[in-house]
Amino acid sequence: MADGCVFCSIIAGDTPADFVLDEPDLVGFLDARPVFKGHVLLAPREHVVTLPDLPARLRDPFLEAAQRLARAVVDGLGAQGSFVAMNNVVSQSVPHLHLHVVPRTKGDGLRGFFWPRTKYAEREAGEYAARLREALLA
Repeated sequence: MADGCVFCSIIAGDTPADFVLDEPDLVGFLDARPVFKGHVLLAPREHVVTLPDLPARLRDPFLEAAQRLARAVVDGLGAQGSFVAMNNVVSQSVPHLHLHVVPRTKGDGLRGFFWPRTKYAEREAGEYAARLREALLA
């Protein structure tokens, strides 16, 4: 637990939240300021700041729980699908790893959700791909 972390406080039971998933290593609770009703935040109990910091032993359980929550917003709320997203540092309002699972329905009004687009210059895409491949091998 990290001092001053609101998610650690929620996990410890010191700050109220509406839990939808309560497991030994992971929790899921409703976002207090949801994009749409049923917007869930999935977080590890252990204080981890970003996805690259997530211990290997939690990777598969974290993704598996995300899959279950994505199914739950459809099966439990009647959504047609979901928006699943995670920020790492930039736009991360709480410095405790969390994944958003937002129920979506066609025509729900969410458009262009923070996704500005750009284009690669000639041969630039290949250069970016090479840099990323190199970083993955490091």
